Amino acid sequence: MHALYLHNSLTRRKEQFIPLDPHHVRMYVCGPTVYDLVHVGNARPAVVYDVLARLLRKLYPRVTYVRNITDVEDKINARAAELGIPIEELTRRTTEDYHADMAALGALPPDVEPRATAHIPEMITIIERLIASDHAYVAEGHVLFAVASYPVYGHLSGRSPDELVAGARIDVAPYKRDPGDFVLWKPSPDGSPGQAPPDLPGWDSPWGRGRPGWHIECSAMAWKHLGESFDIHGGGTDLIFPHHENEVAQSSCAFPDSSFARYWVHNGMLLVDGVKMSKSLGNFTTLRDVLARAPGEVVRLLLLRTQYRSTPDYSDAAVTEARRELDRFYRALERTPDIKAVDVPAPVMDALCDDLNTPLALSAMHALADAALAGDFDAACGLRAAGEVLGLLQADPAAWFHGAGDDAAAIEAAIAERLAARKARNFARADAIRAELAEKGIVLEDGPGGTTWRRAAAGTTLAAAATANTG
Repeated sequence: MHALYLHNSLTRRKEQFIPLDPHHVRMYVCGPTVYDLVHVGNARPAVVYDVLARLLRKLYPRVTYVRNITDVEDKINARAAELGIPIEELTRRTTEDYHADMAALGALPPDVEPRATAHIPEMITIIERLIASDHAYVAEGHVLFAVASYPVYGHLSGRSPDELVAGARIDVAPYKRDPGDFVLWKPSPDGSPGQAPPDLPGWDSPWGRGRPGWHIECSAMAWKHLGESFDIHGGGTDLIFPHHENEVAQSSCAFPDSSFARYWVHNGMLLVDGVKMSKSLGNFTTLRDVLARAPGEVVRLLLLRTQYRSTPDYSDAAVTEARRELDRFYRALERTPDIKAVDVPAPVMDALCDDLNTPLALSAMHALADAALAGDFDAACGLRAAGEVLGLLQADPAAWFHGAGDDAAAIEAAIAERLAARKARNFARADAIRAELAEKGIVLEDGPGGTTWRRAAAGTTLAAAATANTG
């Protein structure tokens, strides 16, 4: 069995992964806050942890992968008010959009997808435990975590107390004992005299009608579905502080005999011109827009071409290159019919078990493609198996090259017309038909068995498409 090594943000080094229970690995990943379409950068953690879950399932008999939906948060409230629709309608619609986008990327659904609003009782229970143990206090309708009560606060992010306060980027409310104290529960208006109408979500609690802070939500959902201690907690590097730092603090204090998450895995952010892609900066491209121009598998490969802890730049050129790379893999599979199921080749597994080294895994796949293109049947089978663990190469090669939306009947008719023109030695008409199809991104390939067609790789020039002939 391969030994898996992961970079643990908690210890800041690569470590061998040893699960609490070798028969059942448990992983929690922070999912989306459902208030708008996700951008390409949001897709990166979904793809990274989908690959990790696939790999874990190759290594262990049972894996429980939990990825939450945050459906109560002030960004959601503001967006619903902006659109003039109920919060429930916004979260439902946005969650459906997210599921559709993830399916297009080939990301398998998690085993459990808890929603924050369904876990209010668990949040209240944790908060009550924190108050009872003097790790939290009530002030002006709020409940706050007292960071001073947790001496190792900051050990996940590695920040000093001064850096933690500066990094919080929040106005210090007068009711806080310490500037770094964070909200576990906050009041929501109930429409009583002197209060605003109850247009914000709220639930009854020992501290009045209110709603949870962001951080307590993930602690409650992880506890409910994975227990007090579990193996892996994943998310983007942008969540290390304050979100994950606060999760560690509140969960460790609520369950002092637990380890909470033992391995913290964080993916790097996607960049645009060297700057993190984010909605707040306005430099984002929605995943939906990209999927309108390229298959989801292309986007997936683009996100896997760099190691998950790196910070790659997104560009149209990168999309084009990823599409060409996939075309080559599919060409290798196309030439080898009746592929059989085999184990993932050792070089690919070795690369993935070395802290999810997907670039090295893809390099090994290119070696397999070289052999498959030369007629090696076993290499083609290995290439397909390698693609499966990466969530790639699961389409039929013919369907891949024909692409979605092509009018196959019209293309076949044009090919037949071209063949008739060639037989009649009307080469000008035959060349014109090839050029007309090339304008539509369709490449014709003449060989001993006749003429086949495929979609041109993105970025292929019309001249190159018109003259393509692989024999």
